[in-house]
Amino acid sequence: MTLSGRHILDDLDPIDTVEHLAVHNEWDFDRVADDRIAMVIEGQWRTYTISLAWSRFDNMLRLACAFDMGPPVERVPHLYHCLNAANDRIWSGAFTFWAERKLMAYRYGLLMGEEGTVTVEQVDRLVSDAVANSERFYPAFQLVAWGDRGADDAIQIAIAEAYGRA
Repeated sequence: MTLSGRHILDDLDPIDTVEHLAVHNEWDFDRVADDRIAMVIEGQWRTYTISLAWSRFDNMLRLACAFDMGPPVERVPHLYHCLNAANDRIWSGAFTFWAERKLMAYRYGLLMGEEGTVTVEQVDRLVSDAVANSERFYPAFQLVAWGDRGADDAIQIAIAEAYGRA
């Protein structure tokens, strides 16, 4: 039986659900607090640090998928232009650059109902989308930060989703 088929997860706290998914996928993780978990997921381009936090105040599961991106100071405005172009191409979540920490982050907030429950499928999709978007736009960010390429040129190499089969 797959993890998604286990009905025992239906009544779990959102972070408990994330932890079960991390165990199932054999991801390195640390339960930072009752309402927070941090994971490390290896991608093709980078190792991504993914943090999820559950806010009971606004019934939101917040995700941040971060990776190192310490561009030279003179390239930061170009990186912001590329970041905006990337955000124009995605419908859920958004990239932001945390200059003081030299990190690029993909952020997403999943609003939930009053009961504050989330399915394994929702968490799996949330994490998968974060890694997929980071993988898709990392080469463009890298070209702008270190390759002396313009944002409009670099964003064209962003790996598009493939549809269909070969």
